[in-house]
Amino acid sequence: MEPSGRPAFADVLAARRTIAPHLRRTPVVTSPALDRLLGCRAFVKCENANPTRAFKIRGGINLLANLSEDERRRGVIASSTGNHGQSIAYASRLFGVRAIIGVPQRANPDKLQAMRDLGGEVVEVGRDFDEAREWVERTAAAEGYRYIHSANEPLLIAGVATVSLELIEEVPDLDIIIVPVGGGSGASGHCITAKTVNPSVQVIGVQAAGAPAVTRSWRERRFITDAMTTKAEGLATRVPFELTLGILWDRLDDMALVTDEEMEDAIRILLETTRQVAEHAGAAPVAAARLLRDRIAVRKVGLILSGGNITMEALREILSRRGQDVPSRAPSAPEYHATKGEVIGDEA
Repeated sequence: MEPSGRPAFADVLAARRTIAPHLRRTPVVTSPALDRLLGCRAFVKCENANPTRAFKIRGGINLLANLSEDERRRGVIASSTGNHGQSIAYASRLFGVRAIIGVPQRANPDKLQAMRDLGGEVVEVGRDFDEAREWVERTAAAEGYRYIHSANEPLLIAGVATVSLELIEEVPDLDIIIVPVGGGSGASGHCITAKTVNPSVQVIGVQAAGAPAVTRSWRERRFITDAMTTKAEGLATRVPFELTLGILWDRLDDMALVTDEEMEDAIRILLETTRQVAEHAGAAPVAAARLLRDRIAVRKVGLILSGGNITMEALREILSRRGQDVPSRAPSAPEYHATKGEVIGDEA
């Protein structure tokens, strides 16, 4: 670890050794149809191929493997909208540790059942992720559980950063990586790893327009709490987190915001062009690539399909609207695209 407590590239290499006995590398898929649509060479990193159908499992395994015996005995607790909770439940079962997961009420039922199937003790509490997180933090302090934050965990970041290591090894001359940003662990991992291996690569984060707290905080260089109205569970947070935001301030190249409708259009695009199922957050990079078409033209672009945990009901509804594609917005639309130091539209 760096003196600041941030994970270093050496920690990512160590995480790969820790994770390797438990997880296979995920595929990188290409599609001429997707290339034509986006105007670039697109490389889709399919984290939906993991056992929990999301990238978070890498961080869960790396962190649980490194817990002390005392921490394992006390058990762990985490808050989640689904993918982080599944990763902790999966890793806890792997290492024989009790896991309690606080989730928002009315969260994705498929994800909740998956956590239970993996042995996690699921507690539905709070209206959204942040209220569930606040309950988990109070419970951890009162009961002595090892609290596993969804982002402020160096071992978790090092674990999920192995996504970037695999991608950059497979496509070493990538120009750009576009990655979803919820808490920011994935984007932080790409900033640490891809930029160490290839300093010229650009990392662009993408958030939901209905949950822009990290984008605004990144741009204004201060912590900002904002609204959270999005279907994208993996992007649904009202506040940024200290460890990951600090890394993004230092190393991230750009941020983009996409609407729920644009993510749903991207879900259809991924299914039609690559036959890959994505949840809203997992499709966000494709939605952002459509906005940034001029910028990414003819370049090699990694698109991080971070997860595929979408309900059948939601997928059927999205596919039923096929043919009603959302028109691409101009990439310069000020309310949706941010570059370091720029002002984006009106302030809320």
